[in-house]
Amino acid sequence: MIQIFCSATQYAAATVTAAIRAGQFGPREGVRRVLVVSNTAAAPEVGTPLDRMAGFERLRPEFDQVYSWNEFISPHHPAGWSPRAQDLGLWEKAVRLAWDLGDEPVEIACESIQANPSRAIADIFADSPVHVYADGLMSYGPTRNRIPHGLSSRITRVLHLDLVPGLRPMLLSEYGVRPEAVPREAMVDVLARIGESGAALLAARLPAERRATAVLLGQYLSAIDLISQEEEERLHVRMLRAAARAGHRDVLFKPHPSAPAVYGESLETAAGELGVRLTVLDEPVLAETVFAFLKPELVIGCFSTALMTAAAFYGIPVARVGTEALLERITPYENSNRVPLTIIDAALPDAEAAEPGAAVDLMGAAGELTPLLRAVGYCMQSRKHHALRAETAAWLAANLTGETGYQRYFKRRRLTSLRLPGGAPVRAEALRRNPTLRRAARHLRRTTT
Repeated sequence: MIQIFCSATQYAAATVTAAIRAGQFGPREGVRRVLVVSNTAAAPEVGTPLDRMAGFERLRPEFDQVYSWNEFISPHHPAGWSPRAQDLGLWEKAVRLAWDLGDEPVEIACESIQANPSRAIADIFADSPVHVYADGLMSYGPTRNRIPHGLSSRITRVLHLDLVPGLRPMLLSEYGVRPEAVPREAMVDVLARIGESGAALLAARLPAERRATAVLLGQYLSAIDLISQEEEERLHVRMLRAAARAGHRDVLFKPHPSAPAVYGESLETAAGELGVRLTVLDEPVLAETVFAFLKPELVIGCFSTALMTAAAFYGIPVARVGTEALLERITPYENSNRVPLTIIDAALPDAEAAEPGAAVDLMGAAGELTPLLRAVGYCMQSRKHHALRAETAAWLAANLTGETGYQRYFKRRRLTSLRLPGGAPVRAEALRRNPTLRRAARHLRRTTT
């Protein structure tokens, strides 16, 4: 048996390595394990490949071979290339020859089966069982794109991090795929091992006498067109002001590794005005390494998954900034970022409105989040989750009032189009003008006369 593991990020590789070490892919005997790395950034040529990043040597022993998907399909970009259906057999032969796979049966473990390169590799090995693993909060939301039956019937499970204990992922649930959590202890251990080199870098970078007590998490919101670069810089300043108001005078800002390297001076200027010693960590160090090394008293971000790993894995108090405005602006409603945004907004305190500093009760959060996310998930992908309609309608009728604040998670236009509580009443004239209803009425008249 050959097991092929596909990873595009260090965090994804850590997740699947934790699953392997927890025994979720069976014993090592009689199995050949191959890691296929890819870089899906807009310009992968200027980035550092996963297998050359610091800390990768701690993951390498789990795999017999490591291959680059970027190199194999060059000059094509891995995020945009997929084989034609009529060429799948030829591509399988090419992959088996290039990677010396012989005629052995293959299993595939990949992330984001809806997109390339995972989709392309799964299509090439058209008879192989597929294990999907998810390393972030999007696993709690519905599947973004339709998966053809020939592929969905091969998916055996969704491996996910238990970032909100008790909350069940919706990803691929419409196909009957069962979720399976990666043990938290295994993941924390893997993160600690790959973070050893990063910890040494942090020790040299951050003097012990001015160790940061608060960490700000940057994302790449402007790079994916959720907000402008200027708005993202203002968001970082708001995080800094919230940390300063909470009493922190040594603050570390960690940009997202996929974010553009260009930042304005607004954050440094604000730090000077607030009397805060600010350190910008440009080095490629995992956020979890920062948490384990610094043991900060507070982590502030927008809707980064690292907020939940800080709370769930390290017990660090966390708070959010800017989520309510993004909930209003994020489009379309089906945007997969809506789910992590909803989780963070509903589960974490607002750093600007509250006094951050207390640990978050994630065990208690699942009870409130479950019905909310099922309702949001239904509104995002109603055609895939018909069984949730009655439940969603009942929950909306009971909870969509001015007192609860749940309105910000739903668009009135979407509720109206789905004929759900909270939507605008549909007038008879509007129904008469609806072309679909007019066609249905004409057909009904023809069949009854």
